[in-house]
Amino acid sequence: MKIRIAVLPGDGIGPEVTAEAVRVLEAVARLFAHEIDSSSHIIGGEAIRRHNDPLPKATLDACLESDAVLLGAVGDPSFDDYPTNLRPEAGLLRLRRGLGAFANLRPARLFPALADASPLKPEVVNGTDMVIVRELLGGLYFGEPRSVNDDGDREAVNTMRYTGPEIERIARVAFELSRLRRRKVTSVDKANVLECSKLWRETVKSVAGEYSDVMLEHQYVDSCAMSLVSRPASFDVMLTENLFGDILSDEAGAVVGSLGLLASA
Repeated sequence: MKIRIAVLPGDGIGPEVTAEAVRVLEAVARLFAHEIDSSSHIIGGEAIRRHNDPLPKATLDACLESDAVLLGAVGDPSFDDYPTNLRPEAGLLRLRRGLGAFANLRPARLFPALADASPLKPEVVNGTDMVIVRELLGGLYFGEPRSVNDDGDREAVNTMRYTGPEIERIARVAFELSRLRRRKVTSVDKANVLECSKLWRETVKSVAGEYSDVMLEHQYVDSCAMSLVSRPASFDVMLTENLFGDILSDEAGAVVGSLGLLASA
């Protein structure tokens, strides 16, 4: 089998990490008589330097024409003062939208050989093995309107927005995944305050009716953040929206030793 992979090294440690990852992929491919056809393309800070665009059209086109995309890292503090649409992270958001990548899967598992890297006591962290299912194309990161008003007193606006179908499709990903694991889904929201979260909880409850073999529990995001460090091994599949998932998945990375140990798809 021939597999076309668009490699996006990106910024910071990205080029070093992706170069080694490609070496591993090629070695595995040889073992199983596959062929890796990889091509490298720019994104983020390097793309801004060359084309004043964090995601050049040629890069997106190459990704759409490939079987898979291998992304390193995006972000460079030298662009912190750039307009939002010209920062490296804007390229990442546009890539997600362009690929229709609505489901972000982030496993967090404690490997015994790396247990000492966790900041938590062994009796607390042992047995941690979860997957965070983060909705990736909605919420505050993509909601409109968004703006900064510099007239008079400065004011900034972002919009958290979700539709029922957007929530339903990500919920199904979580429930189907849980059937391959320990059949437990923890849905994380802020339904006591946010209308978006009320819709989230109602929709997840509705989808859960089709998965009677899966246990569903709900947690507010602040309570979940506490539980993630006090009883991390209690989680199996965690389902949540874009912003909450961004924060909680990084916290989960720290729990198992390092964000660098947290793979993502």
